[in-house]
Amino acid sequence: MGSQIANPNPLYPHDEEYFEILAGALRVCAQYKPMFGQGRAGGLTLAQFRQMYGADPFYSWLGLDSPMMYAAHKAAGGMTSIYRQIGMGGQWVFNKVLQNTLGLTHEQANWTYTVPDTKGGTRNLSLDGRVVLEDVADPAARDRVRAWMDAGLRKVLVDHVAANAPKNGVVFEVRQGYKSKDSKRQNADLANASNAYVEGYLPSVVLLSNQIDGDLVTRYTQARWLMLTGTTGGTAVDSTYVFCREVLGYDLAGFFERNSARFKVELEAVLTVLLEPDAN
Repeated sequence: MGSQIANPNPLYPHDEEYFEILAGALRVCAQYKPMFGQGRAGGLTLAQFRQMYGADPFYSWLGLDSPMMYAAHKAAGGMTSIYRQIGMGGQWVFNKVLQNTLGLTHEQANWTYTVPDTKGGTRNLSLDGRVVLEDVADPAARDRVRAWMDAGLRKVLVDHVAANAPKNGVVFEVRQGYKSKDSKRQNADLANASNAYVEGYLPSVVLLSNQIDGDLVTRYTQARWLMLTGTTGGTAVDSTYVFCREVLGYDLAGFFERNSARFKVELEAVLTVLLEPDAN
């Protein structure tokens, strides 16, 4: 499966790289098959589903072994898979943008830290992007990031000139959107913010869309996360796309606009597979 529309703007050197990262993540969704509580790797095919549900008297009496029921399960799970894969692809694209615009290596653009686990050992946790000021070789780019950090700290009500204010750089948690009320995830994010401040980093949530619950914005902001959402207007301390354009020097919104028709072809192909009972 692949886009049939050629890159309309070959003069942009990273368009194909970024497009394939996100489109490749999306194409994975076409392989989705529902598990039906069986835990099988790869899920069940339509034939396996009909055999299992057809052998269950109650389900077969009600007609739950219908191919349309299988299609409904596949579509429902596939939608979740689409959002998850778009989120992952978006993380990878944003990380590449950091590398390409600021001259960072893969290692420099990623942050992992170690915490104790409940069994007396340790485990590694990571966020989706990092910029350490001293890693940015270009003085003008480094000054832009530093000025943006100072403005971001002021926005989350942290005194940027205080001795304990973050001075090393910024770490990013990137998501396509965030509507989940999962308290475990929220608590993990709040712990990430605390560890970021301890290590001298400003923590920032980067959303590619506008889709976030207002209560989450309040809670994360109170925990001193700088929240960037997927608006095309605003300022660099509240808009993902203004931040990319004014601080990183890359028009990420322009990339999505240029390649919108190609992404729509990819999504349509995935949806066609997911909405048919046994297309794959």
